Amino acid sequence: MMLFEAAMTGEIEAVGDIATGALIGHAIAPGSTGTHDGAGHGPCLNCGTALIGDHCHHCGQNAHVHRNLHSLFHDLLHGVFHFEGKIWRTLPMLFMRPGALTRRYIAGERMRFVSPLALFLFSVFLMVATFGMVGGPFGHGTTVAHNGKSGIAELSAEIDKEKKREARLVKQRDAAVARGGDTERIDERLEDVRGDIKGLTMAHGITEGKLPEPVTIQLAQTGNGWLDTRVQKVGKEPGLFFYKLQSNAYKFSWALIPISLPFIWLLFAFRRDVGPYDHAIFAIYSLSAMTLGVVGLSIGSALGLPTAIIVLVFLFGPPFHMYKQLKGAYGLTRFSALWRTCALVVSAYVAALLFFMAIASTSAV
Repeated sequence: MMLFEAAMTGEIEAVGDIATGALIGHAIAPGSTGTHDGAGHGPCLNCGTALIGDHCHHCGQNAHVHRNLHSLFHDLLHGVFHFEGKIWRTLPMLFMRPGALTRRYIAGERMRFVSPLALFLFSVFLMVATFGMVGGPFGHGTTVAHNGKSGIAELSAEIDKEKKREARLVKQRDAAVARGGDTERIDERLEDVRGDIKGLTMAHGITEGKLPEPVTIQLAQTGNGWLDTRVQKVGKEPGLFFYKLQSNAYKFSWALIPISLPFIWLLFAFRRDVGPYDHAIFAIYSLSAMTLGVVGLSIGSALGLPTAIIVLVFLFGPPFHMYKQLKGAYGLTRFSALWRTCALVVSAYVAALLFFMAIASTSAV
Protein backbone atom coordinates (compact mmCIF):
# COMPACT_ATOMS: atom_id res chain seq x y z
CA MET A 1 0.00 0.00 0.00
CA MET A 2 2.83 2.37 0.91
CA LEU A 3 4.59 1.60 -2.39
CA PHE A 4 1.36 2.33 -4.27
CA GLU A 5 0.93 5.68 -2.44
CA ALA A 6 4.54 6.60 -3.14
CA ALA A 7 4.10 5.76 -6.81
CA MET A 8 0.89 7.79 -7.02
CA THR A 9 2.58 10.74 -5.32
CA GLY A 10 5.46 10.56 -7.78
CA GLU A 11 3.03 10.49 -10.70
CA ILE A 12 1.10 13.47 -9.36
CA GLU A 13 4.27 15.50 -8.85
CA ALA A 14 5.51 14.48 -12.30
CA VAL A 15 2.25 15.72 -13.81
CA GLY A 16 2.77 19.03 -12.03
CA ASP A 17 6.32 19.31 -13.36
CA ILE A 18 5.31 18.40 -16.90
CA ALA A 19 2.29 20.73 -16.92
CA THR A 20 4.24 23.62 -15.48
CA GLY A 21 7.11 23.08 -17.89
CA ALA A 22 4.77 22.83 -20.85
CA LEU A 23 2.92 25.99 -19.87
CA ILE A 24 6.17 27.86 -19.40
CA GLY A 25 7.50 26.73 -22.75
CA HIS A 26 4.33 27.64 -24.60
CA ALA A 27 3.76 30.94 -22.79
CA ILE A 28 7.28 32.30 -22.84
CA ALA A 29 8.30 31.11 -26.31
CA PRO A 30 5.11 30.57 -28.30
CA GLY A 31 6.63 31.44 -31.63
CA SER A 32 10.02 32.08 -33.01
CA THR A 33 13.40 32.82 -31.56
CA GLY A 34 16.38 34.60 -32.98
CA THR A 35 16.64 37.84 -34.91
CA HIS A 36 16.54 38.82 -38.56
CA ASP A 37 18.56 41.26 -40.58
CA GLY A 38 16.90 41.43 -43.97
CA ALA A 39 14.53 39.89 -46.47
CA GLY A 40 14.45 36.09 -46.34
CA HIS A 41 15.20 33.73 -49.17
CA GLY A 42 15.47 29.98 -49.56
CA PRO A 43 13.71 27.47 -47.30
CA CYS A 44 12.67 28.12 -43.71
CA LEU A 45 15.15 26.51 -41.35
CA ASN A 46 12.31 25.34 -39.12
CA CYS A 47 9.69 23.86 -41.48
CA GLY A 48 11.26 24.04 -44.95
CA THR A 49 8.62 26.35 -46.47
CA ALA A 50 9.93 28.72 -49.15
CA LEU A 51 10.49 32.15 -47.62
CA ILE A 52 8.93 35.25 -49.16
CA GLY A 53 9.78 37.82 -46.46
CA ASP A 54 11.36 38.40 -43.10
CA HIS A 55 9.24 35.71 -41.46
CA CYS A 56 7.99 32.29 -42.57
CA HIS A 57 4.32 32.60 -43.49
CA HIS A 58 3.74 28.98 -42.47
CA CYS A 59 5.30 28.66 -38.97
CA GLY A 60 6.21 32.28 -38.12
CA GLN A 61 9.94 31.78 -37.56
CA ASN A 62 12.30 34.60 -38.46
CA ALA A 63 13.98 34.26 -41.81
CA HIS A 64 17.46 34.90 -40.41
CA VAL A 65 18.68 33.31 -37.19
CA HIS A 66 21.96 34.05 -35.48
CA ARG A 67 24.23 31.90 -33.39
CA ASN A 68 25.92 34.35 -31.03
CA LEU A 69 25.69 35.36 -27.39
CA HIS A 70 24.11 38.72 -28.20
CA SER A 71 21.12 37.08 -29.87
CA LEU A 72 20.84 34.56 -27.01
CA PHE A 73 20.71 37.40 -24.47
CA HIS A 74 18.13 39.22 -26.60
CA ASP A 75 15.98 36.09 -26.76
CA LEU A 76 16.18 35.72 -22.99
CA LEU A 77 15.03 39.29 -22.39
CA HIS A 78 12.35 39.07 -25.05
CA GLY A 79 11.02 35.70 -23.93
CA VAL A 80 10.97 36.21 -20.17
CA PHE A 81 10.34 39.94 -19.81
CA HIS A 82 8.83 40.75 -23.24
CA PHE A 83 11.57 43.34 -23.47
CA GLU A 84 10.18 45.02 -26.59
CA GLY A 85 7.77 47.24 -24.70
CA LYS A 86 4.95 44.76 -23.97
CA ILE A 87 5.52 44.58 -20.27
CA TRP A 88 5.46 48.36 -19.90
CA ARG A 89 2.15 48.56 -21.72
CA THR A 90 0.62 45.62 -19.87
CA LEU A 91 1.43 46.31 -16.21
CA PRO A 92 -0.03 49.84 -15.98
CA MET A 93 -3.25 48.69 -17.62
CA LEU A 94 -3.37 45.55 -15.45
CA PHE A 95 -3.67 47.71 -12.33
CA MET A 96 -5.24 50.94 -13.62
CA ARG A 97 -7.56 49.66 -16.37
CA PRO A 98 -7.82 45.87 -15.97
CA GLY A 99 -11.18 45.71 -17.70
CA ALA A 100 -9.89 47.49 -20.80
CA LEU A 101 -6.83 45.24 -20.90
CA THR A 102 -8.97 42.12 -20.71
CA ARG A 103 -11.42 43.37 -23.33
CA ARG A 104 -8.74 44.49 -25.77
CA TYR A 105 -6.80 41.23 -25.51
CA ILE A 106 -9.95 39.20 -26.12
CA ALA A 107 -10.82 41.45 -29.07
CA GLY A 108 -7.53 40.52 -30.75
CA GLU A 109 -4.84 42.99 -29.64
CA ARG A 110 -2.33 40.23 -28.90
CA MET A 111 0.94 41.79 -30.03
CA ARG A 112 0.60 44.88 -27.86
CA PHE A 113 0.33 43.07 -24.51
CA VAL A 114 2.00 40.24 -22.62
CA SER A 115 -0.12 37.11 -22.94
CA PRO A 116 -2.12 36.33 -19.77
CA LEU A 117 -0.47 32.94 -19.27
CA ALA A 118 3.07 34.28 -19.61
CA LEU A 119 2.27 37.09 -17.18
CA PHE A 120 0.75 34.67 -14.68
CA LEU A 121 3.76 32.34 -14.73
CA PHE A 122 6.14 35.27 -14.43
CA SER A 123 4.18 36.65 -11.47
CA VAL A 124 4.25 33.29 -9.69
CA PHE A 125 8.02 32.97 -10.17
CA LEU A 126 8.48 36.54 -8.96
CA MET A 127 6.37 35.90 -5.88
CA VAL A 128 8.35 32.79 -4.94
CA ALA A 129 11.64 34.66 -5.40
CA THR A 130 10.37 37.62 -3.36
CA PHE A 131 9.18 35.40 -0.51
CA GLY A 132 12.58 33.72 -0.49
CA MET A 133 14.45 37.01 -0.26
CA VAL A 134 12.31 39.36 1.86
CA GLY A 135 9.40 37.27 3.14
CA GLY A 136 5.68 37.81 2.71
CA PRO A 137 3.60 40.99 3.04
CA PHE A 138 3.30 40.54 6.80
CA GLY A 139 6.96 39.94 7.52
CA HIS A 140 9.28 36.96 7.42
CA GLY A 141 6.77 34.51 8.78
CA THR A 142 6.42 32.75 5.43
CA THR A 143 10.09 32.00 5.13
CA VAL A 144 11.37 31.68 8.66
CA ALA A 145 12.02 28.00 8.05
CA HIS A 146 14.99 29.03 5.95
CA ASN A 147 16.40 32.31 7.15
CA GLY A 148 14.14 33.71 9.87
CA LYS A 149 16.41 34.15 12.89
CA SER A 150 14.34 37.17 13.90
CA GLY A 151 11.19 35.08 13.50
CA ILE A 152 12.62 32.38 15.77
CA ALA A 153 13.43 35.01 18.41
CA GLU A 154 9.90 36.40 18.21
CA LEU A 155 8.42 32.92 18.59
CA SER A 156 10.65 32.23 21.60
CA ALA A 157 9.54 35.48 23.21
CA GLU A 158 5.89 34.64 22.54
CA ILE A 159 6.32 31.17 24.04
CA ASP A 160 7.87 32.65 27.20
CA LYS A 161 5.00 35.13 27.44
CA GLU A 162 2.39 32.38 27.18
CA LYS A 163 4.21 30.25 29.76
CA LYS A 164 4.10 33.16 32.21
CA ARG A 165 0.36 33.43 31.58
CA GLU A 166 0.06 29.72 32.22
CA ALA A 167 1.93 30.06 35.54
CA ARG A 168 -0.35 32.92 36.63
CA LEU A 169 -3.46 30.93 35.76
CA VAL A 170 -2.18 27.91 37.67
CA LYS A 171 -1.70 30.08 40.76
CA GLN A 172 -5.20 31.52 40.35
CA ARG A 173 -6.62 28.02 40.05
CA ASP A 174 -4.80 26.80 43.15
CA ALA A 175 -6.09 29.80 45.08
CA ALA A 176 -9.65 29.15 43.88
CA VAL A 177 -9.42 25.49 44.89
CA ALA A 178 -8.08 26.46 48.31
CA ARG A 179 -11.09 28.66 49.03
CA GLY A 180 -13.54 26.22 47.43
CA GLY A 181 -14.38 28.43 44.45
CA ASP A 182 -15.40 27.53 40.91
CA THR A 183 -12.46 26.87 38.56
CA GLU A 184 -14.39 26.27 35.31
CA ARG A 185 -13.52 29.58 33.63
CA ILE A 186 -9.90 29.37 34.78
CA ASP A 187 -9.68 25.83 33.40
CA GLU A 188 -10.99 27.00 30.03
CA ARG A 189 -8.44 29.82 29.85
CA LEU A 190 -5.70 27.48 30.98
CA GLU A 191 -6.59 25.01 28.25
CA ASP A 192 -6.50 27.76 25.61
CA VAL A 193 -3.11 29.01 26.81
CA ARG A 194 -1.64 25.51 26.80
CA GLY A 195 -2.98 24.97 23.30
CA ASP A 196 -1.32 28.19 22.19
CA ILE A 197 1.94 27.07 23.76
CA LYS A 198 1.81 23.78 21.86
CA GLY A 199 1.11 25.56 18.58
CA LEU A 200 3.88 28.10 19.11
CA THR A 201 6.32 25.37 20.14
CA MET A 202 5.49 23.43 16.98
CA ALA A 203 6.01 26.55 14.84
CA HIS A 204 9.30 27.21 16.63
CA GLY A 205 10.41 23.69 15.85
CA ILE A 206 9.47 24.03 12.20
CA THR A 207 11.48 27.23 11.84
CA GLU A 208 14.54 25.43 13.17
CA GLY A 209 13.99 22.44 10.91
CA LYS A 210 13.06 20.12 13.77
CA LEU A 211 10.31 19.45 16.25
CA PRO A 212 10.76 18.78 19.97
CA GLU A 213 9.78 15.20 20.82
CA PRO A 214 6.90 16.05 23.17
CA VAL A 215 5.15 18.18 20.53
CA THR A 216 2.64 16.30 18.40
CA ILE A 217 -0.50 17.28 16.53
CA GLN A 218 -3.65 15.59 17.72
CA LEU A 219 -6.19 15.57 14.90
CA ALA A 220 -9.63 14.01 15.06
CA GLN A 221 -10.58 10.94 13.06
CA THR A 222 -12.92 11.59 10.14
CA GLY A 223 -14.06 8.03 9.52
CA ASN A 224 -12.50 8.02 6.06
CA GLY A 225 -9.53 5.64 6.05
CA TRP A 226 -7.73 7.34 3.14
CA LEU A 227 -8.12 10.79 4.70
CA ASP A 228 -7.31 9.68 8.25
CA THR A 229 -4.05 8.09 7.09
CA ARG A 230 -2.90 11.39 5.62
CA VAL A 231 -4.10 13.36 8.63
CA GLN A 232 -2.02 11.22 10.94
CA LYS A 233 1.04 11.61 8.71
CA VAL A 234 0.64 15.38 8.96
CA GLY A 235 0.53 15.06 12.74
CA LYS A 236 3.72 13.00 12.81
CA GLU A 237 5.76 15.12 10.39
CA PRO A 238 4.26 18.63 10.20
CA GLY A 239 7.56 20.19 9.10
CA LEU A 240 7.78 17.92 6.07
CA PHE A 241 4.11 18.52 5.31
CA PHE A 242 4.47 22.31 5.25
CA TYR A 243 7.57 22.08 3.08
CA LYS A 244 5.78 19.84 0.55
CA LEU A 245 2.70 22.07 0.76
CA GLN A 246 4.71 25.13 -0.26
CA SER A 247 6.47 23.24 -3.03
CA ASN A 248 3.26 21.77 -4.47
CA ALA A 249 1.40 25.08 -4.21
CA TYR A 250 4.01 26.66 -6.47
CA LYS A 251 4.11 23.66 -8.80
CA PHE A 252 0.32 23.43 -9.22
CA SER A 253 -0.47 27.16 -9.10
CA TRP A 254 -1.79 26.92 -12.66
CA ALA A 255 -4.63 24.73 -11.31
CA LEU A 256 -6.25 27.87 -9.88
CA ILE A 257 -7.27 28.79 -13.42
CA PRO A 258 -9.59 25.79 -14.16
CA ILE A 259 -10.86 25.86 -10.56
CA SER A 260 -11.93 29.49 -10.96
CA LEU A 261 -13.62 29.17 -14.36
CA PRO A 262 -16.91 27.50 -13.25
CA PHE A 263 -17.52 30.24 -10.67
CA ILE A 264 -16.98 33.00 -13.23
CA TRP A 265 -19.19 31.20 -15.76
CA LEU A 266 -22.03 31.08 -13.23
CA LEU A 267 -21.94 34.88 -13.00
CA PHE A 268 -22.65 35.14 -16.74
CA ALA A 269 -24.57 31.92 -17.35
CA PHE A 270 -27.32 33.70 -19.30
CA ARG A 271 -25.10 35.90 -21.47
CA ARG A 272 -24.50 34.51 -24.94
CA ASP A 273 -21.94 37.11 -25.99
CA VAL A 274 -19.22 35.77 -23.65
CA GLY A 275 -17.79 32.30 -23.45
CA PRO A 276 -15.23 30.13 -21.64
CA TYR A 277 -12.29 31.78 -23.42
CA ASP A 278 -13.34 35.24 -22.24
CA HIS A 279 -13.68 33.97 -18.68
CA ALA A 280 -10.26 32.30 -18.85
CA ILE A 281 -8.54 35.52 -19.95
CA PHE A 282 -10.36 37.39 -17.18
CA ALA A 283 -9.32 34.82 -14.56
CA ILE A 284 -5.66 34.67 -15.60
CA TYR A 285 -5.20 38.44 -15.70
CA SER A 286 -6.98 38.73 -12.35
CA LEU A 287 -4.79 36.07 -10.72
CA SER A 288 -1.71 37.77 -12.16
CA ALA A 289 -2.73 41.10 -10.66
CA MET A 290 -3.35 39.53 -7.24
CA THR A 291 -0.01 37.74 -7.31
CA LEU A 292 1.91 40.84 -8.36
CA GLY A 293 0.03 42.79 -5.71
CA VAL A 294 1.29 40.40 -3.04
CA VAL A 295 4.80 40.87 -4.43
CA GLY A 296 4.45 44.64 -4.17
CA LEU A 297 3.14 44.45 -0.60
CA SER A 298 5.98 42.10 0.38
CA ILE A 299 8.57 44.52 -0.95
CA GLY A 300 6.76 47.40 0.74
CA SER A 301 6.80 45.52 4.05
CA ALA A 302 10.54 44.91 3.71
CA LEU A 303 11.05 48.63 3.06
CA GLY A 304 9.14 49.58 6.21
CA LEU A 305 5.65 50.32 4.88
CA PRO A 306 3.25 50.57 7.86
CA THR A 307 1.37 47.37 8.61
CA ALA A 308 -1.95 49.24 8.69
CA ILE A 309 -1.53 50.30 5.06
CA ILE A 310 -0.54 46.77 4.01
CA VAL A 311 -3.61 45.32 5.73
CA LEU A 312 -5.93 47.87 4.12
CA VAL A 313 -4.55 47.22 0.63
CA PHE A 314 -4.58 43.46 1.22
CA LEU A 315 -8.24 43.48 2.29
CA PHE A 316 -9.78 46.06 -0.04
CA GLY A 317 -7.42 45.99 -3.04
CA PRO A 318 -8.59 42.67 -4.55
CA PRO A 319 -12.35 43.46 -4.41
CA PHE A 320 -11.77 46.92 -5.91
CA HIS A 321 -9.65 45.42 -8.71
CA MET A 322 -12.29 42.75 -9.38
CA TYR A 323 -14.97 45.43 -9.60
CA LYS A 324 -13.00 47.49 -12.12
CA GLN A 325 -12.09 44.45 -14.20
CA LEU A 326 -15.64 43.08 -14.24
CA LYS A 327 -17.16 46.43 -15.14
CA GLY A 328 -14.71 47.13 -17.96
CA ALA A 329 -14.24 43.63 -19.38
CA TYR A 330 -17.93 42.70 -19.57
CA GLY A 331 -19.45 46.16 -20.06
CA LEU A 332 -21.51 46.07 -16.87
CA THR A 333 -23.42 48.75 -15.05
CA ARG A 334 -22.21 49.77 -11.60
CA PHE A 335 -24.88 47.77 -9.80
CA SER A 336 -24.34 44.69 -11.97
CA ALA A 337 -20.59 44.87 -11.44
CA LEU A 338 -21.03 45.41 -7.70
CA TRP A 339 -23.15 42.35 -6.97
CA ARG A 340 -20.98 40.20 -9.21
CA THR A 341 -17.92 41.46 -7.34
CA CYS A 342 -19.43 40.34 -4.04
CA ALA A 343 -20.21 36.92 -5.52
CA LEU A 344 -16.75 36.70 -7.08
CA VAL A 345 -15.03 37.48 -3.77
CA VAL A 346 -16.93 34.64 -2.10
CA SER A 347 -16.19 32.27 -4.98
CA ALA A 348 -12.50 33.26 -4.83
CA TYR A 349 -12.35 32.09 -1.22
CA VAL A 350 -14.10 28.85 -2.20
CA ALA A 351 -11.69 28.30 -5.10
CA ALA A 352 -8.73 28.99 -2.80
CA LEU A 353 -10.10 26.49 -0.29
CA LEU A 354 -10.55 23.82 -2.97
CA PHE A 355 -7.03 24.49 -4.23
CA PHE A 356 -5.61 24.23 -0.71
CA MET A 357 -7.48 20.97 -0.07
CA ALA A 358 -6.19 19.46 -3.30
CA ILE A 359 -2.61 20.55 -2.58
CA ALA A 360 -2.82 19.43 1.03
CA SER A 361 -4.03 15.97 0.00
CA THR A 362 -1.03 15.52 -2.30
CA SER A 363 1.37 16.91 0.30
CA ALA A 364 0.23 14.70 3.18
CA VAL A 365 1.70 11.52 1.68
